[in-house]
Amino acid sequence: MELLFPLLILALLVPTFLGIRRQKKEMQKTAELQDALQVGDRVMTTAGLHATITALTDTTVELEIAPGVVTTWARVVVRERITDLGSTDETTGGLSLDKGDDTEPPAGRPTEH
Repeated sequence: MELLFPLLILALLVPTFLGIRRQKKEMQKTAELQDALQVGDRVMTTAGLHATITALTDTTVELEIAPGVVTTWARVVVRERITDLGSTDETTGGLSLDKGDDTEPPAGRPTEH
């Protein structure tokens, strides 16, 4: 019975310590990312917005969210840098929606006139 109380305290402190340690690592990783941001980087904000950095200050970042549309955000909202892998387009899941795409329907599918 004398051993129960110290074990209970230990069982509560160990997960708390591990959680704080993990949180500090994530904060360090985020701080390093925000310090390494450069104009032209593709980023994703904490709101899930994908954009390109057009200007940086110590506390703000200007993001181009569409051609010619630039918005100013706090620098801390940048969650991650997006790297282009191959030629896939992140916004459409790899689908190209250009007007020059093949407009022929797949074989065996009816066409509308």
